[in-house]
Amino acid sequence: MSDKDIEQETKAEQAAEYDASQIQVLDGLEAVRKRPGMYIGSTSSQGLHHLVWEIIDNGIDEALAGFATTIDITVEPDNSVTVVDDGRGIPVDIEKKTGKPALETVYTVLHAGGKFGGGGYKVSGGLHGVGASVVNALSTHVEVEVTRGGKRYGISFKRGRVDKPMYVVGDAPAGEHGTKVHFAPDPDIFTETTVYDDKVLVRRIRELAFLNKGLRLTFTDKRADTAEKKEFLYEGGIRHYVEYLDEGHETLLPEPIYVEGSQNGITVEVSLQYTDDFKTTLLTFANNIHTIEGGTHESGFKAALTRVVNNYARKSGVLKESDDALGGDDVREGLTAVVSIKHPDPQFEGQTKTKLGNSDARTVTDRMFYDHFTKYLMEHPTEARMIVDKAMLASKARLAAKRAREVTRRKSGLEISSLPGKLADNSSKDPEISELFIVEGDSAGGSAKSGRSRLTQAILPIRGKILNVEKASMERILANEEIRTLFTAMGTGFGEEFDVSKARYHKLIIMTDADVDGAHIRTLLLTLIYRYLRPILDAGYVYIAQPPLYRVRQGKMMRYIDTDEELDDVLGQLPPSPKPEIQRYKGLGEMDASQLWETTMDPERRRLLRVSAEDAADAEEVFEVLMGDKVEPRRQFIEDNAVYVDAKNIDA
Repeated sequence: MSDKDIEQETKAEQAAEYDASQIQVLDGLEAVRKRPGMYIGSTSSQGLHHLVWEIIDNGIDEALAGFATTIDITVEPDNSVTVVDDGRGIPVDIEKKTGKPALETVYTVLHAGGKFGGGGYKVSGGLHGVGASVVNALSTHVEVEVTRGGKRYGISFKRGRVDKPMYVVGDAPAGEHGTKVHFAPDPDIFTETTVYDDKVLVRRIRELAFLNKGLRLTFTDKRADTAEKKEFLYEGGIRHYVEYLDEGHETLLPEPIYVEGSQNGITVEVSLQYTDDFKTTLLTFANNIHTIEGGTHESGFKAALTRVVNNYARKSGVLKESDDALGGDDVREGLTAVVSIKHPDPQFEGQTKTKLGNSDARTVTDRMFYDHFTKYLMEHPTEARMIVDKAMLASKARLAAKRAREVTRRKSGLEISSLPGKLADNSSKDPEISELFIVEGDSAGGSAKSGRSRLTQAILPIRGKILNVEKASMERILANEEIRTLFTAMGTGFGEEFDVSKARYHKLIIMTDADVDGAHIRTLLLTLIYRYLRPILDAGYVYIAQPPLYRVRQGKMMRYIDTDEELDDVLGQLPPSPKPEIQRYKGLGEMDASQLWETTMDPERRRLLRVSAEDAADAEEVFEVLMGDKVEPRRQFIEDNAVYVDAKNIDA
């Protein structure tokens, strides 16, 4: 019997053993609808999309177990979602503890699934078994269809309760298997929105395809005119992810380095590339969950990378015995890397529960990557020398940057008043009520200072466009007065010394003009924050102010208007006389202090947009395309988006 035949026979035996006995019941569903935030983070757009991730994760788990090869995701015209996988299909036999079909148990009992030691899965992602039941609890209706054992089975639910018990739909072709789930988010729970964002869905689906090489994921948005099916399949896995992240950049190595290894049931994959840039892009994942706060696997990778480069630099004579060792920041300058581990029992911690805490993950990642990367450098001396030379240049610049960094440290409240940048601090020292407004221009800064609440609101005017941090060395960044003042004002420190708990303001509000230049400055600031103040972004401290575009006055009536469409609507509803007076605010500086307070700064009336990491990543990506060195991506972007430009609104 061939190895392939043995493998297929083993899988067949495992599939046959996956039955109701492997579904373990730990708890009930009672609290989910009452406190949904405990299970999906929030009931905002982020929580809405989390429902999709949970159902997809069930298909991913089948893929990790070696059974599923394809997952199809569809957003229906009514904003409901359908997810289909070709895994084994959820068991349909009776689960002994509940006396009900396992299919019903999985969708109605919290912590019921094949992920709790019942033998269903060795490695899994998602919320470890709460996914299906939570999605059911937070949906108006759910329909599930399972194909296995030559039959199709159906079951339906309404707001978490069984609507139609499991029944046999009919016969299925021999060998066909899988699960189809259709659900509609409950507007009583998701009061902010029940509309799915196709960009958010595509970004995560693409990411999952990168992280699970060979798995085909498709996405169809039936709300769109074309309803075109997009397919994501990457046989190279995270190697292709690194290439995707480096699009538009000059790379040092002929192709990304890729290493993979397993130990004690833990699988580690690492892929990396160096670019001619200064920034570091390091993405880490554990069981497909983006560990944005890092953790032990990230620590292990960083330690091994620094050690290997230093060892090679010493052995090759580039780094003398008397020289100081290269630092972690030195060897990571210009690095793009993806670290993905699969752990049988991941332990998450941190503020957002996205920091891996398993100590064995550090050991395995460090050891595996150290061995493979050492071998790579020895076998590729040309590429090795390029990596070491880049790190050496970064080390020299680091000393100059360190001197500049000392200036940014705030040792007392008195020191702020003497700093450049015209910071007008607030009087309260309570970060939870303190707000820092970054205001474009001295004129607007003057109005903001006069109109603000001095107890809670600090004002930092900036002059024109700040430095493009995507194309600048750390030395230049810290030498920039505007950036240095922002770092100092926030009080969080910088780089490896960054401590978000020391933030002096829990609202950092970007307030720029409602025009093209204002949008450009806003994008530059978001890019800076995303790259060098990321923890305050993850903590939810970053906001964008929403100043009005027009003021309409007619007699005693006065209204502030945000868009041209709203202006047309308002004008269409006004009586013909007297003639309305329309003022277009080309800049914040055209508002006096009372108007700026009334429209944009007053907590009782203003509107702020909270910025997520995804928003900032989008801003960085657009900025990179528009301001980067590559002409072709910029031309393509303009061609793709020119159709959205309204000619009458283009500023001369």
